[in-house]
Amino acid sequence: MKQVLITGGATGIGAATAQVFLERGYRVFVTVHQTAAELPGVTAIPCDITDPADVERLFAAVGTVDVLVNNAGISLIRQIQDTTPEDYDALMGVNCKGVFLCSRAAAVDMLRRHSGAIVNVSSMWGQVGASCETVYSMSKAGVIGFTRALAQELAPEGIAVNCVAPGIIDTRMNACFDRAELEAQVPMGRLGTPREVAEAVLYLAESPYVTGQVLGVNGGIV
Repeated sequence: MKQVLITGGATGIGAATAQVFLERGYRVFVTVHQTAAELPGVTAIPCDITDPADVERLFAAVGTVDVLVNNAGISLIRQIQDTTPEDYDALMGVNCKGVFLCSRAAAVDMLRRHSGAIVNVSSMWGQVGASCETVYSMSKAGVIGFTRALAQELAPEGIAVNCVAPGIIDTRMNACFDRAELEAQVPMGRLGTPREVAEAVLYLAESPYVTGQVLGVNGGIV
């Protein structure tokens, strides 16, 4: 049975991704920040993905990782003059350092097996930028650049590295905004669902000849 590790898998896109992989027959592991959520059929492991030692323990506990989904991320809505260095460090820590640490750990075993897939979750704001989300946009643009570079590096070893870039998805992260205003921004006239993003992740995880790509799931915004 193939194994998938999903960071930030307790809610939203991460939880939907866990469900999709479960239905596909994978053994599913997810990271949670502190306490394990109720995820039937899923093994939840507390992990701080910004801590190299914690990430090492995580991969030792999981064993073989056939698919890594770097989904964990945090956001910040704040004008640049009000954004502190601490805000910057927090966002870049989770959104970029965490992706690097987990990808590095997964690659060690994948390189030995000459197979595997890494799917990173970025954002359409990493492609076009968002006002009042400068550092978030910066971090997600970094994920896209990292994806493309790592895909080039690992392709000769049979390892695919890709990225999904969700648009406005119906998750807790967007719950504070007026829904009608959000829907008005989308050519399809509705918010995306976490499952729609999850199915894009599954497609990339199971497409070995697709690598270095950024797949938008945004209803036509970008």
